[in-house]
Amino acid sequence: MIVAVYGRSFGQTFYQSVRDFFDILQREDTDIIIYKPFKQFLESNLNYSPRVKGLFNSHADLQDNTDMIFSIGGDGTFLDTVSLVREKGIPIVGINSGRLGFLATISQEKLLGSLDLILSKKFFVEERTLLKLDFPGAKKEDFNYALNEVSIEKVGSTMITIHTYVNGEFLNSYWADGLIISTPTGSTAYSLSVGGPIVIPGSDNIIISPISPHNLTVRPLVIPDKDELMFRVDGRDEKFIASVDSRSVILTNKTEVRVKRAEFKIKILKLKGHSYYGTLRDKLMWGMDKRN
Repeated sequence: MIVAVYGRSFGQTFYQSVRDFFDILQREDTDIIIYKPFKQFLESNLNYSPRVKGLFNSHADLQDNTDMIFSIGGDGTFLDTVSLVREKGIPIVGINSGRLGFLATISQEKLLGSLDLILSKKFFVEERTLLKLDFPGAKKEDFNYALNEVSIEKVGSTMITIHTYVNGEFLNSYWADGLIISTPTGSTAYSLSVGGPIVIPGSDNIIISPISPHNLTVRPLVIPDKDELMFRVDGRDEKFIASVDSRSVILTNKTEVRVKRAEFKIKILKLKGHSYYGTLRDKLMWGMDKRN
């Protein structure tokens, strides 16, 4: 089995867990490919150098025949892992080195038991939809895809007007601080923070959520993910920000920005018995009211 490992920095409370993680992989005689800066972090901070088969620095270095890639960190680290995997179809395993996440769902307390289940192939694979951002001048080598959301936002202090079209038909001119176009996966992220609905992954939808709209009757909207969106921005400032997850670019007003469902999906490895609804209850602390 060939496994890749990607990670960033984490706190001391996770040091022993990551040592145990690599010990188990090495005991099972797996071929480990590790992200080079992560290996350097382990060596400099933990004084620990796991035995690995090779290193990778980018998407191009990641072998197509890799069986799975472990993402060690949080949901932000998981999104970075998506930008490494891209269209290769390698299942991602999210290990959370901090608090429970929606993407990195394997907690420190359940890490070793979960790893045994994974190595015993007691898991299933979910596919998640991405969104593709396109605009004139977009570079093919850039990864203009989002697992969570695409956002269009102001750069200054004044609101912008976002003229929005669905399949070429005019929808609305949003006068707001910005607009979030979210996948069901991202419905519990930025979109949720501005009042967007929670949409279950696999629902084949896109959520359009305005950020601080001037008109309070403008509400979030859910559309089929087969639809294609087009946006043009007006405002006092001559530029605006277009973002895909944590990556952004500054564009000039009047630039036509298009968003549609990506031509490939991301695979996420889940353990048998995992429940999205259980994650919702735990992460959002539903039913945790002390009065109950």
